[in-house]
Amino acid sequence: MSDINQNKADISNNSCELMENQSEQSHVESWKPDQENKLSEQIDENAIIDAISTIYDPEIPVNVYDLGLIYVIDLHDDGKVHVEMTLTAPNCPSAQELPIMIQQAIENVKGVTEVKVDVVWDPPWDPSRMTDEARLTLNMF
Repeated sequence: MSDINQNKADISNNSCELMENQSEQSHVESWKPDQENKLSEQIDENAIIDAISTIYDPEIPVNVYDLGLIYVIDLHDDGKVHVEMTLTAPNCPSAQELPIMIQQAIENVKGVTEVKVDVVWDPPWDPSRMTDEARLTLNMF
């Protein structure tokens, strides 16, 4: 084989090897923040409490958490959150809207996949369930 033909064969073989290496290297896995798997995240209980604490009873200048309206917060490994809450009175005018507002606030917490809020009446709410901060705000000392 002449030197020219040998050089062409070498170049051709090197080009094929280079293309094979490039195709192997071009397979890169990508990750985008919006593709994040919520199930792999741990739900932060303090983040749930902070979210609930943004909700106020429209008639009382204290958030529902400090009022003592939240009885149970269950956090599950699969991102589900279950809340049991009560109201200050069975005929509370905010009975329909407060659970929905709480649910929506919790749904915005990182890692949460599903929220269920149940209103319970047992035990009945009383002012002893309020935090000291809530009592201070309402002058109930």
